[in-house]
Amino acid sequence: MEVINTSGRRKCSVARAYVSKGTGVITINKRDYKEYFKTPTLQYYVLQSLNNAKAVGEYDVKVNVNGGGTTGQAQAVRLAIAKALVEINPELKKELRAEGLVTRDPRMVERKKFGQKKARARFQFSKR
Repeated sequence: MEVINTSGRRKCSVARAYVSKGTGVITINKRDYKEYFKTPTLQYYVLQSLNNAKAVGEYDVKVNVNGGGTTGQAQAVRLAIAKALVEINPELKKELRAEGLVTRDPRMVERKKFGQKKARARFQFSKR
């Protein structure tokens, strides 16, 4: 099996994953995923696709991720790994889709509008 190359995005984060047969080593930006994502929640996001596919320890995963914050990056990595697993074995798509792992989350930050404090918040109005 050659290297499978996929990408995943979430908010402003972009993750490029390279998945190949191996011993289960997950490297993110040339560091171990537990070192890169310190909290258990973020580590869970990274492993979620592999856990649902029952493929933990079967594939080596190298990921380059940039942009956004840590949660967005972890979720982008999750999507990239899920897409790679579907490319390797199309039968997994139904299971992963049921968990919502192969769908890109379209929610983005709403832009700030001129004449307003934030996207929806207005400046304080004084009648007198």
